Amino acid sequence: MESPSLSVIIVSYNTKDLLFSCLTSIAKAVHPKNGLEIIVVDNASKDGSGELIANEFPQVVLIKNNENLGFAKANNQGAKKARGKYLLFLNSDTIVKRYSLVKPLKFLKNHPKVGAITIKLNLADGQVDLDNHRGFPTPWASFCHFSGLSGLFPRSTFFNSYHLGQKKLNRIHSIPVAAGSFLMMPQKVFNAIGAWDEAYYFYGEDIDLCYRINAAGYKIIYYPIVTAIHHKGASSGIRKESRSLSKADKKTKIKVAEASVEAMKIFYRKFYTQKYPKAVTWLILSGISIKGWFRVAKYKVT
Repeated sequence: MESPSLSVIIVSYNTKDLLFSCLTSIAKAVHPKNGLEIIVVDNASKDGSGELIANEFPQVVLIKNNENLGFAKANNQGAKKARGKYLLFLNSDTIVKRYSLVKPLKFLKNHPKVGAITIKLNLADGQVDLDNHRGFPTPWASFCHFSGLSGLFPRSTFFNSYHLGQKKLNRIHSIPVAAGSFLMMPQKVFNAIGAWDEAYYFYGEDIDLCYRINAAGYKIIYYPIVTAIHHKGASSGIRKESRSLSKADKKTKIKVAEASVEAMKIFYRKFYTQKYPKAVTWLILSGISIKGWFRVAKYKVT
């Protein structure tokens, strides 16, 4: 059997309705000439996501985990199963459009020095998801972002390198970081740089992967010629905010908050400890810990 041009890998966790919409949108989109395969890695969903795939999408390859292994490890499971020459890591809370798959794939095939490509992601309210158009979280970039300086100078290269405010979102250009919500790349590049780092449970793993893509000499391209809708945050399995959280929702929110803080620490220690003075490292890691304490405490008292 001939290998498909593209393997779409989706990690699912309690997003049954959104997963249905995502898979339906892929079915309606234009497919590559040599076809595509869809692999869903379900991280022990309890909302019937696995049954949905078996009943409504029998052509989808389903990997069912007995526990939530996290985003990075689940993506690696899907990648090992993939037969495509190109991989698309896609969130279950996205809805692709007619040409969202084939146009970036064609660009990748025609540009061998490009290691990954993403498209313009729009939030449900129509705004652009800027977290899919990022610079690396250096100490200065992070300080400007969290202090609000980047918001005061949104078009400044100096103050808003976090979201690359100086770049035009309607033009094709290279970026340091794309989100794992929609990240397409050649399988050979993915294998060469060492796959997703499974030290990350949730959050941060896409920044890590992009850092290694850049370090290997490849470009990451922002391709706004096509778009997709991103129901941001839903892929974590957390329901929308309400005045009173259930015990399950509270537990999940705390776990995700702790994982996001740990992800920042992992990334900084892995790539930045040797680049900056010890005093800067201490300040950054202390700031991350304090921010994490407040984030977790907010959910514990809710």
